[in-house]
Amino acid sequence: MITALEPLGRDALPDDEFTALVRTITGDTEAVPADVRVEPVDYPIGTPSTESLNRVFGTSNGVEWSCFVKKFQSVRYWPMMHLLPEEFRALFIHNLPWQLEIAVHRSDIAELLPEGLRLPAAYRIDVYDDDRATLWMENVVQEWGPWPIDRFERAAYLLGRLSARRQPHLVEPFLPRDHVTTPGIGLRFYSEGRVRRAALPALADPQTWKQPLLSAAVCNLGEHGLRDDLLELGERVPAVLDALEALPQCYQHGDASPQNLLVPRDQPDEFVVIDWGFDCPQAVGFDLGQLLIGLAHAGELAPEALPAVHKVILKSFQDGLKAEGMQVSEDEVLYGYLGSLLIRAAFTALPLELLGKSDASKELFEQRVQLTRAMVDLVSPVV
Repeated sequence: MITALEPLGRDALPDDEFTALVRTITGDTEAVPADVRVEPVDYPIGTPSTESLNRVFGTSNGVEWSCFVKKFQSVRYWPMMHLLPEEFRALFIHNLPWQLEIAVHRSDIAELLPEGLRLPAAYRIDVYDDDRATLWMENVVQEWGPWPIDRFERAAYLLGRLSARRQPHLVEPFLPRDHVTTPGIGLRFYSEGRVRRAALPALADPQTWKQPLLSAAVCNLGEHGLRDDLLELGERVPAVLDALEALPQCYQHGDASPQNLLVPRDQPDEFVVIDWGFDCPQAVGFDLGQLLIGLAHAGELAPEALPAVHKVILKSFQDGLKAEGMQVSEDEVLYGYLGSLLIRAAFTALPLELLGKSDASKELFEQRVQLTRAMVDLVSPVV
């Protein structure tokens, strides 16, 4: 075994298997790996089913190569499991499909993706008996810089085409499971756990809003009505879920933030699609919520830019549906998009988990208060 691979633990492949992998990556049947190094990915892991992220670099006959190594795990290994109510943990483990990305790469989705969307190349998949797996895949070198508005427009159009191609009468879920074909079941499960059991009680607690960082952000921005607005929207959640499930449904990407739509440096009009989620039918327009706020949530897009992005992606998504022959009204797409955004993100954007922590900052809380306000203002007139 190559010593440099030791940081990968049991995924440190024997020499012959690693050589075969490098030959797959390079397309050179005579390739011999050299100058190998492993670099942990400097990115906060927010998904309970992701164990670790690494990049492997090396050379072969003087030619550089690289790959991305993503380790998956059953969420029973998640270090934050203790934060969930004990009575909710078993259901959480059962319902979160940690094998989803493996199933995506073993499916025929690559043939269904519209031109302009593609999967990263998968070089090797290892699945272990203890509910863990590893995917060795293409290391996409990304286009640097912020997303221009026309990139949001193109992404929304392609997501609309993908959604139309994945209507429930046309496709199956990646991972067949009990009740997974029930419309909206994924968002309803998320709402029951993350929103009803955690976020809304915290937002309703007056002590939450007296915490220094949040209190200062609210005062500095003049957002004294934000708590009441969030709680009023919280009362609408059951009706919103019912309405979403009555809309036209599609299997969608499920987590279509810009961070999961990688833009290759050498193909800037293309998106490499990673980190699929919510493998069940959701209301048409569901994907637009994460597309809208993904960069803002990461602090890479100003909250005041969201209305302009919102306007562009709504129209483009509907154009994508029409291009595939799916006839859905703008009102239906708008409700599916903003109703899903309400449940998925509006109640959880404030980083309450950081209150009292040393890594919290005034700037972060002010940015998230602004983001929450932007979402509230978007969804309130619609839902």
